[in-house]
Amino acid sequence: MKKKLPTKWLVIIIVLVVLALTATLTHFITDWLWFGELGYVSVFLKKLLTELLYGLPAFLIITALCYFYLLSVKRAYYKKIGGYLRSEPESKVNRSALGLSALFGLITGFRVANRLWFQILQFFNSTDFNIADPIFGKDVSFYIFRLEFWQKINGMLIYIVLGFAVVNVLFYLIMLRLRKPQFYEQVSDEEYQAYQEAYAEYEAKKARWQQEQQNMNNAMGPGPGGLFGSLFGNMAGNMGRASGAPTPPPKPAGQTLFSREALDKLLAVAGLQFKVLGVIFFLMVSLHFYLRQFTLLYSDSSSVVYGAGFTDINVTLWQYRLLMVLALAAAVLFVIGLNRRKLRTVLTVPVVMVGVYALGLLAGWGVQSLIVAPDEINKEQPYLQSNIDFTRYAYDLDDIATDDYNVSYRLDTADILSNPETIANIRINDYAPVLKYYNQAQSIRLYYNFNDADVDRYMINGEYTQAYLSSRELDEGAISDSWLNRHLKYTHGYGITLSRVDKVTASGQPDMLIDSIPPISQVEEISVSNPAIYFGEDTNTYSIVNTNEQEFDYPSDTGNVYTKYSGTAGIPLNLINRCLFALREGDIQILVSSNITRDSRIIINRHIFDRVQKIAPFLAYDDDPYIVVTDEGLFWIFDAYTTSTYYPYSEPYNSYGTNYIRNSVKVVVNAYNGTVDYYIVDHNDPIALTLQKIYPSLFHDLQEMPESLQAHIRYPENMFTIQAKVYSKYHMTDVVTFYQSEDRWDIADEIYGMEEGSMTSQYYIMKLPGEKEAEFIISIPYTPSGKDNLTAILMARNDGEYYGDLMLYQMPKDRVIYGPAQVEALIDQNTQIAQDFTLWNSSGSKYSRGNMFVILIEGSLMYVEPIYLESTNSSIPEVKKVIIYYNGRIAYENTLAQALDSMFGAGTSAVLESAGSLPEELTQESGPEESDGELSFEELAQKANDAYNKAQDALRDGDWAAYGSYLEELGSYLQQLVPSAGTAMAVDESILQETGEEEQPSSGGEAGSEEDTVRD
Repeated sequence: MKKKLPTKWLVIIIVLVVLALTATLTHFITDWLWFGELGYVSVFLKKLLTELLYGLPAFLIITALCYFYLLSVKRAYYKKIGGYLRSEPESKVNRSALGLSALFGLITGFRVANRLWFQILQFFNSTDFNIADPIFGKDVSFYIFRLEFWQKINGMLIYIVLGFAVVNVLFYLIMLRLRKPQFYEQVSDEEYQAYQEAYAEYEAKKARWQQEQQNMNNAMGPGPGGLFGSLFGNMAGNMGRASGAPTPPPKPAGQTLFSREALDKLLAVAGLQFKVLGVIFFLMVSLHFYLRQFTLLYSDSSSVVYGAGFTDINVTLWQYRLLMVLALAAAVLFVIGLNRRKLRTVLTVPVVMVGVYALGLLAGWGVQSLIVAPDEINKEQPYLQSNIDFTRYAYDLDDIATDDYNVSYRLDTADILSNPETIANIRINDYAPVLKYYNQAQSIRLYYNFNDADVDRYMINGEYTQAYLSSRELDEGAISDSWLNRHLKYTHGYGITLSRVDKVTASGQPDMLIDSIPPISQVEEISVSNPAIYFGEDTNTYSIVNTNEQEFDYPSDTGNVYTKYSGTAGIPLNLINRCLFALREGDIQILVSSNITRDSRIIINRHIFDRVQKIAPFLAYDDDPYIVVTDEGLFWIFDAYTTSTYYPYSEPYNSYGTNYIRNSVKVVVNAYNGTVDYYIVDHNDPIALTLQKIYPSLFHDLQEMPESLQAHIRYPENMFTIQAKVYSKYHMTDVVTFYQSEDRWDIADEIYGMEEGSMTSQYYIMKLPGEKEAEFIISIPYTPSGKDNLTAILMARNDGEYYGDLMLYQMPKDRVIYGPAQVEALIDQNTQIAQDFTLWNSSGSKYSRGNMFVILIEGSLMYVEPIYLESTNSSIPEVKKVIIYYNGRIAYENTLAQALDSMFGAGTSAVLESAGSLPEELTQESGPEESDGELSFEELAQKANDAYNKAQDALRDGDWAAYGSYLEELGSYLQQLVPSAGTAMAVDESILQETGEEEQPSSGGEAGSEEDTVRD
């Protein structure tokens, strides 16, 4: 049985190794097939070929060096040891040396290939930033692309040196077993003869003593007495052995393995080799401190500056340089100490280095506390300036166009009517309620799900319009859990929904422009030619298409509709591929299913995030891809980022130390065919250009992207939010102001839902000040740190040649401009609004506030906020009220149209109709002879009559959306016919005194401040 045990374990080990190799090979081959399907075999092989290109030579070189090193150790061993007590064949010794060398070479080669392959590619393909650091004068590319490479190379060399030492010790142990030195048992002839005689006498005494013990035991006899005698006889014998039993003589004193003389002889064998290793080791330590000085540019030791500060440059830097020199001295003394066999000489410099390191820490603390702290602003000024300049560049904040926005309150009906794109795109639908509505009203079946709702812009009936777009994907958890259903029948989602951000139905829900299954579009410019979605955010399993089993396409009133995939995605399932993917997925059904034919294909990696990350894991990806509809079909657009943690003097924005970011790459995934294309949109980003050199077949220029997709690229919200947070501190470019944080900003607060918190960046379509055309922008407002008044608004442009341009509009500093939190407070204090909120929350429903929007228009400023009402018995929020705040007044109405009419006068809501249909006279500014743009009683009556007639026509046509709209218009005109019903409410601003804001004097110009008398 004992003989079978090794065989059993050997079989188990072999089986495990075979299984591991099979799994690895299976994944490799199937990944190769998948990359080949996408046309990215060169990308897939880049890592493997680079690892082989550098890992294999590293393996061969290290193996050869280690082997020749051990052969030199062997020769010295033979030369200095002398005779052997045991001697194995020379070939066995050489095989042992080669085996140890190959094992160490394999481990080292794998580490080099696995840890350095990408740094090697960056090193040899690096692109200059043409920006030099202020301390060492090196181009920033040295820090981004080369410093990490040198640090890892240095660490690898230290590892190799230590590895050689370990291999040396292991080879010693092998040599001691194969060829044991004679000196371990070497004694004189006289000592050996005396030992032999003493040992013979010991054997005789031992025999006599054992006979005496036996006789004593026999005298006791059997029985109780014998048992008693036996027990106590054994005890007596044991005591005798402990006391009077003979003991063997000591062996003659030969050498032991760890005796001083034996160790001296063994060290003498590899003395030269140890000297070489020691010198190399200390040279690498010196290089370590040389490289470490550059890491001071990422230092956060100072409380006021990120990067090298006064103490770092004047203490720590010189500490590192001294340690660098000491390490070189340690290399010399290491050789001298070994030659003289003086351990003190070897250890002297390393001990001094430890002391220098400790004294450096103490000196740094002393300089920072006693010299820097009392005069911090002067001592740190040049370093603070570097911190400001380099951080602004690292986050692409160094070229923001800044403009003063001198707020005036002169808006009238004509101003509103002359800005139809801005007003008509005011968002009164928020993301969360829209997504809830989509899932409740447009899922159609339980197995469909809307994972996200994305904001984008489209031409809708001739107007540049902001809209929500969402994809209807399969909810895999709601599908019957059978292999056929999950992988062959239910293979894809179907269709999209689209609704304007500014329109709701009469019941307060999104007014759908594309809905239903199959998709029905009410937009001339948008048609969904291929609504099937095989790749999305919820597609987590593989699908097999073109099988004998028809694919479910979509449900209909007459029964389910089925289809057969006609796209290009998928890997052909021949017999070999069926075996491979059955192993990969751990699913025998792939191999045995009779539904799979020679024409069948398997589609893997269908989750779009997994898909793009598997191709290019060196990019960082936005967590919010968005779907786009064009004439060619449905496409996902990913924002991809190039990032680094090595940008000098730049303050990190997260806990990972990331201190450089660019949105340089857009990734497009075809929702039907699964093709993935990478486009570079920022050719000023050296990291993106370096990646393009490494992967020339992967990246395309933006000009190669279809124009239909270029029209939908947008500045990513996550990137903009990061920039906004960094800019809240780094907009201060004056060092003194920055140091004292005199003008630090915060992201403005709002009440969203029922909770107060920081505002999120929001997309708009608006006409920027000084521009002639409306455009798609993203913005976020700032307030002074610790205060609530509005101080600035940061915007990023999205359209055409202006894509990515950042703009900052600064509010006047000579008066208070109310910020979002202050407007929220004014809303809360309004009696009618407060009564409604209280009533809604106590009558089986609950209200919530949507995002507050800050609208810049014609030199003025207004706020818009939708109010949602949600029944406790229903999960679909409905827009019930719209609030407009402008110049101390609040309009609180059922619709945006009514709020506009209430705030700016009757007829203003006409701006929400098609801009092209507005009469020319309505879009012209009011002349001086006009009063407030108010309509006469007769004009209001006529408009009310027209609205009523249009409502009746819509009712006859069954157009309920238009019917509700005309009724709202009719109600607006009727309110204006009754003066008390339609006026905007002036607000009591006394509540703002509680915020601690100091009243600012009026500018004295024509534009009155918000502290002036409000209009009723």
